[in-house]
Amino acid sequence: MKFEETKLKGVFIISNFNATDDRGLFVKTYNKNAFEEAQVHIEIRESYFSISNQDVIRGMHFQLPPDDHKKLVYVPKGKIVDVVVDLRKNSATYQQHISVELSADNKKSIFIPKGLAHGFKSLEDHTITVYNVATEYNPTADAGIRFDSFGFDWQTESPILSKRDLEFESLQIFSENNPF
Repeated sequence: MKFEETKLKGVFIISNFNATDDRGLFVKTYNKNAFEEAQVHIEIRESYFSISNQDVIRGMHFQLPPDDHKKLVYVPKGKIVDVVVDLRKNSATYQQHISVELSADNKKSIFIPKGLAHGFKSLEDHTITVYNVATEYNPTADAGIRFDSFGFDWQTESPILSKRDLEFESLQIFSENNPF
């Protein structure tokens, strides 16, 4: 496993170990020792996945403190553009974002620490995105910001979003009472 830190402190793109033979493909998405050596700490408390069609945007999601969580995200089938926004008020990259392609082909993961909003756009039909999180879901801590409020070009004229995601407040409004 290879860990590459991004411009957002604590966010890592991980090139996962993989092996191919006559049987198919094997990918290792987590190894405690490798994560500890890279000083990336996560205790997985819940794991879930979504299946999305092309141009579905899910995000930008996070949980509020004290239930905020770290995430480890990867794509075993299909392809997404994964987007992370820094909500940590004391961060040098506050309100900045990054994006990375995660796919079955590139076999990469992204590690997202606490205090960041996360979302993605599916680039293919039937894309599976797996999320491993360090805290359990708490509906009273569930939050988000609007996908179109922080300057990222989603490169789609017809995004497909949930009603919930469309009702999130903008990054600017969220920032007025930001608890991070």
